[in-house]
Amino acid sequence: MTGLAERIHRLRTRIRSACETHGRDPGQIELLPVSKRQPLALIQEAAALGFGRFGENYVQEGVQKALEAPSLGFVLIGPLQRNKARHALEHFQEIMTVDRPELAERLGHLAAELDLVRGVWIQVDLWDEVTKQGGCPASGIEPVLRALDPERLPFQGFMAIPPPEDAQAFGAMADLRETWRQKLGRPLRLSLGMSGDLERAIAAGSDQVRIGTAFFGDR
Repeated sequence: MTGLAERIHRLRTRIRSACETHGRDPGQIELLPVSKRQPLALIQEAAALGFGRFGENYVQEGVQKALEAPSLGFVLIGPLQRNKARHALEHFQEIMTVDRPELAERLGHLAAELDLVRGVWIQVDLWDEVTKQGGCPASGIEPVLRALDPERLPFQGFMAIPPPEDAQAFGAMADLRETWRQKLGRPLRLSLGMSGDLERAIAAGSDQVRIGTAFFGDR
């Protein structure tokens, strides 16, 4: 077993254990490898082990990988500037960091121009850390939703990076998702958790964990 395969095995064991503890189905948890600054050869090794989607933080890097490995799927999990929106739509399967109405409007216009449909997530920041990680406050969700084109940019759910020192952060995101699920009358996904806190994310009901170091190893 290679080092990568061993790390994946350990991660799946952690996910399975957390799901058993909290009465969840591990098959319903997406393990999204975060491949920023990882060589394409290692990403392709992960693909050979059954992974088809990878999270990228930087538009330029992700676009280059998408061009070099068109059979793989990449999703944007890092901040997106308006001037890079076209490239993001062309090369990423999903955009997980929509956090302001003007960006949502820009993406909608471009998606129509390019005749594309791309799933989008709203990145949320409930902890006043906007300058650190990006994300809109709870009060900013409705304006972003109003600006989204539901045909071209179907809304998938919420993504967040909860501060590790806040014991209530994951529960707050679970409550937020439930509030909007009831408002919209349909299921919404939740993307929380990284290498150090995936158990807390699963306990809170996250549908996806975004794992970099524990998956690929130290860069």
